[in-house]
Amino acid sequence: MTTEELYIQAENFHKEGNYDAEFKILDEIHRLDPTYKSAYYLEAWALENLGEYVKEYYALEKILPLLKFSTPKEKSFASEVFMHLGDACMHLGLSAEAKGFYLLMTTIGTPRIGCLDCPIFHANSFENFSPADFQNFYDEYEKFLADIVPYPKKFYNHKKIRVGFMSADFNGHVVVAWSWALLVGLDKNFFETYFYFNGGVKDSITERLKFFADGWRDIFDLSDEDAAKKIREDEIDILFDLSGHTFGNRLKVAAYRPASVQVSGIGYMGSTGLKCFDYFLSDEICAGDENFFTEKVIKLPHSHICYDPWAKLEPAKNSPCAKNNFITFGSFNNFAKVTDSILAAWKKILDAAPQSRLILKHKIFNTTDEKNFVGERLKSFGFDLSRVEMRPFSARSPLAEYADVDIALDTFPYTGGVTTCEALYMGVPVVSLYGKRHGTRFGLSILKNVGLDELAVDSLDEYVNRAVMLAGDWELLTILRKNLRAMMKKSPLMDSKNYLREIQSAFKKILEEKKFERL
Repeated sequence: MTTEELYIQAENFHKEGNYDAEFKILDEIHRLDPTYKSAYYLEAWALENLGEYVKEYYALEKILPLLKFSTPKEKSFASEVFMHLGDACMHLGLSAEAKGFYLLMTTIGTPRIGCLDCPIFHANSFENFSPADFQNFYDEYEKFLADIVPYPKKFYNHKKIRVGFMSADFNGHVVVAWSWALLVGLDKNFFETYFYFNGGVKDSITERLKFFADGWRDIFDLSDEDAAKKIREDEIDILFDLSGHTFGNRLKVAAYRPASVQVSGIGYMGSTGLKCFDYFLSDEICAGDENFFTEKVIKLPHSHICYDPWAKLEPAKNSPCAKNNFITFGSFNNFAKVTDSILAAWKKILDAAPQSRLILKHKIFNTTDEKNFVGERLKSFGFDLSRVEMRPFSARSPLAEYADVDIALDTFPYTGGVTTCEALYMGVPVVSLYGKRHGTRFGLSILKNVGLDELAVDSLDEYVNRAVMLAGDWELLTILRKNLRAMMKKSPLMDSKNYLREIQSAFKKILEEKKFERL
């Protein structure tokens, strides 16, 4: 059997998800022809699907000396390799290295639009990334939209404003936890809601959302043009994209401008960077430097999200320090958000809080290689690993595990969102660092709305000081454990009635604003 025939077999096993069989054939290809680049690439792809990011990186690394750049096809392949190397680095928390690979990718030319979503998304984790740096990515993205002919702008005279929501996450995804009020609560006397679902996974949440919808459209199998046609035929007044540059987005559908007004936000922490969106939803606290937006920013007076927890677990009655006799810090954030600067700050916090511990929880700790890699990274910063627990993802609700945490430590510059809400809901205070970008200010907005804005600071030194100070006040931790949930429920963060009043007012305003521009 030829190398090419073996590769086709491996591809078929890959599509079936039979990775063991795939790896056996790929090993045979590597033996027969160590220069067969596509075999390493397919192996890396399978390893990524398995969460084996260290092995994925090494498989991709073997391709680097084999890359050529003399033809468009070769450049396209190299571009995809650099993208996946960047993604592997991000999974391991190596944002600086990822940034280098992403820039290499765009330098030689990106092969397809999907290759740009990951760099734009992960750029939110890059420190010192300017509006101009983001704009360079956006300009590359717009090149893939240049051939799209948008619909002419059209406004309707419906009795009710038709709002269309577009996302791949109308299921048990975390984004629903703070968009539920918006998705199901708009006043039916003035609004009709349509859902454009691009997800392949449907569950009980999907069925509940269908119940509230005036119109439901599955667009997963539709082309971008056909999906845009559906939206146009539904005469949508306001199309609200909840995905941005996250997985499963349909930003090319929005590029056809099928709706009168187009808005993005909630499910993504930054600007889309695309001309087809008129507005981005934020709030007075979170918006930050508007130079990072290509859209006009809607600033709600309080919170631009409304948290609706799924689990109804009660918080632990006491902080764990009472029984442990030491403080336990925790971060249940995506480990891709953990930069070197944050690790250095966490090390200072542990050093300043005697006998304290740190719990890290994320799916990266499900695999041995990844756990060992993170362990070595922590040791390079001087961490004593006997004081750090790396917990894997499990079926057990992460909310229950906050019973083991006294103080949650936020990541930066890509801060926690739902993760921060979950910690507070379980009575655990969160120390957060904020900057100028919208994505760096979720912690500030959440904490200020709850009444704990003194736990949000604007420098790493203050971040360390605030965490250490809080760790020294066990009485305050006990009080917060008992009262944080009540504080949240009384705050704008969970006041769905006021939230809906504010967002409905904003929807009416932007629609009239755009109509007025046409006069």
